[in-house]
Amino acid sequence: MRDKTKTLAYYTGMGFNTPNGDRFDDYLMLQRDQVEIHFFLFAKLNAAENYGQVYIRVQDIDTFYQSLVDAGHSIHPNAPLQLKPWGQKEFSLLDPDNNLLTFGESI
Repeated sequence: MRDKTKTLAYYTGMGFNTPNGDRFDDYLMLQRDQVEIHFFLFAKLNAAENYGQVYIRVQDIDTFYQSLVDAGHSIHPNAPLQLKPWGQKEFSLLDPDNNLLTFGESI
């Protein structure tokens, strides 16, 4: 993450919280349901060159997807909610630091 405040706001807007509080200056732990993501401060990160990515399995992906759209989150233009040939229903988005987040549910 380049900016802890922006990262925190983005993820809490998706329903993540800070399970251990926000007590570290250069580190951030976020959790939603059974998913926990950790970030470290990298102020000089060039977001255009960032290739960070994570795959998050969810339940009831249709409802989750719609909640993000309703809240104004930008879905990756090349990865709207769709059924994939490998048996997953998926969509992706990019966080403020260009980390690719792909959410999927087995069908």
